[in-house]
Amino acid sequence: MDTYTPNDDDFVEAVDDVHLTVGASGDETSVQHFEIEPGAEVPSHSHHHEQAGLITQGELTFVLEDGEEVTVGAGESYTLLGDEVHAAENRGDETVVGIDVFAPPRTNPDWAE
Repeated sequence: MDTYTPNDDDFVEAVDDVHLTVGASGDETSVQHFEIEPGAEVPSHSHHHEQAGLITQGELTFVLEDGEEVTVGAGESYTLLGDEVHAAENRGDETVVGIDVFAPPRTNPDWAE
């Protein structure tokens, strides 16, 4: 069994005020920890990985390709299918903190390079 505990030095600023780190990973899935500051935006993108996540603090608004907006708050989870185009925005006053699980594993995303 492997374990992983993130610390501040592990986080990368993928885009302005969006901090991410790759956590534990296995053969079929990987975990990503994230923190998104108030007013920060993750630009529209897609990836072949299925993504399931849990918000532990704050509220995050996802903007989908068709313009639909879905807001997910603390204690709520979500799923994005592989290749589903999405953006994310922190429109609130507190930092959004959460965890994503990717399948297949996303151990070397573009932002980590």
